[in-house]
Formats: sequence, C-alpha cells, structure tokens
Amino acid sequence: MREDPKAVYSDIFDLPRHVSEKHPHMSLYDRSAQFAPFAALTGYDDMVEEEARLTSTEKTLTDSEKDILSAVLNDLSQQILEGRHPQVRVTFFVPDKKKSGGEYTVHTGVLKSVDSYTRRLVFYAENGISDGFSVDIEKMTDIREL
Repeated sequence: MREDPKAVYSDIFDLPRHVSEKHPHMSLYDRSAQFAPFAALTGYDDMVEEEARLTSTEKTLTDSEKDILSAVLNDLSQQILEGRHPQVRVTFFVPDKKKSGGEYTVHTGVLKSVDSYTRRLVFYAENGISDGFSVDIEKMTDIREL
C-alpha cells in the first residue's frame, strides 16, 4: 500500500512559495504558450495543395498550324517595318516551375517587335516606350491581330 502523500510531504506544505529575484514572474499567457501544440506537419497542407494542382501538357503544332503562325508573324513583322504596331492577342504555353506540364496563357498588348534572333515577340511596356512583356515564339499556339 502506498504511503499518504500528505504525510510524506508534510514538512514542505507550509513553506512559502519561492520567488526569484533574478527572473521576473511569467504571465499566464506566456506560460500557456510553452504548452501550445507542436506543428509537426508544417507545410503539409501546402504540399497537398501543390500535388493536387493540375497542369496541362504542351500541344505539338501540326505543320499546317506552324505555317499559319509563320505567315501571321511575317505579316506582323512587315507592319512593324512600315511603322505600324498592331495590338495582338497571343496564346502561349508556360512551363510549370515545380512539376511537369504547365498552362496556356493569353496576353494582349501592342506589339513592339518580332525578334527573329531571340525568337521572341516583344510588346511595349505600359509606358508605351520601353520593352515590356515578351513571348517565346516556340511556345506560341495562336496569335490574332485585334
């Protein structure tokens, strides 16, 4: 049989509570924070959300689709050489940085140049002067003059 705790600790029951001169009294809020739940699964929800995010596969254009795009780009290049800068809407593929696949995006803007060296479409920035957004011609699936 166990001994009675009151009898075992009777010599310390009536002693005054120790108060440290070195460490200030901790508030109940700070004491409770010590026992807050441990977040062992930090980032798990983000990982599940990332895994559930869907991506598309990049479409391979047929030769006739490539020919159509090439003809449109040649026409746009000619307009730019003549001093006109048409507003166009281009659809292109953006590869995903975290997983295979990506998504198709549409950009609308005023075309500044068709750079045949870097194979990019360059749009005017919002200020209408400097280079803004650019699109890789190889990732384009559609371009339309507005």
